[in-house]
Amino acid sequence: MPRLQALIFDVDGTLADTERDGHRVAFNRAFAEAGLDWEWSVERYGRLLETAGGKERLQRFIREDFPAFVPQPDAPTWAARLHKAKTQHYKALVKEGIMPLRPGVKRLIQEARELGIRLAIATTSAPENVTALLETNLSLDSPSWFEAIVAGDMVPAKKPAPDVYLAVLQALALPPEACLAIEDSRQGLLAATRAGLKTVITCSSYTQQEDFTEAALVLNHLGEPDVPFQVLAGNSNDESCFSVALASQLLMVHNAINHFSGS
Repeated sequence: MPRLQALIFDVDGTLADTERDGHRVAFNRAFAEAGLDWEWSVERYGRLLETAGGKERLQRFIREDFPAFVPQPDAPTWAARLHKAKTQHYKALVKEGIMPLRPGVKRLIQEARELGIRLAIATTSAPENVTALLETNLSLDSPSWFEAIVAGDMVPAKKPAPDVYLAVLQALALPPEACLAIEDSRQGLLAATRAGLKTVITCSSYTQQEDFTEAALVLNHLGEPDVPFQVLAGNSNDESCFSVALASQLLMVHNAINHFSGS
């Protein structure tokens, strides 16, 4: 049976809690800059997160809250321009250092690199957002640590479709049985499991109440020696920090069950 060869990370909510104080604030700044009196509250943005992708959330918001709004000069150009402005505001927020990596993320990435476990990213966020987050919180060369960084706009369909994970697996030339995904949301969990990936969930501030039935393990975060994780569902084998060893154990159990069930 395949052994663990790669960890595949989601970004927003998984690497850092970027949604509430990052993307939401950046959208509000872009709205103000464009002369719009729109503002997404913490609660409203939480509901919009049910829709994957920033541009898609914007379209949903307009449909639901301002159905008579007619963007100029045309909808696609206007939306692209507004989203580009939002991305610039987001990158500025990241550089302010207000979105640190979540507990255990840096530790796990460093451990994986030391042990020769390959790294990849499967995200709905724009690649430049990912790069800004990594460079600010890890090091300027850290994007190169990840063999594949695949974003939602690079594939036909965004999460919960499996496309972004299938593209990562293709880039790594690995079967799903050799990889473990780390996600924070129901949409991400569905995308990963539909690609055949065993998945660990680290709940973010917006996703604590979501259904994670299909997850191998559900945690509040990945844990640090002085800040142990809390197990919300599943078996952590009495570990208090998520490690490569624990990832390997989860994958081994998953592959063994599939092997003996003939699936």
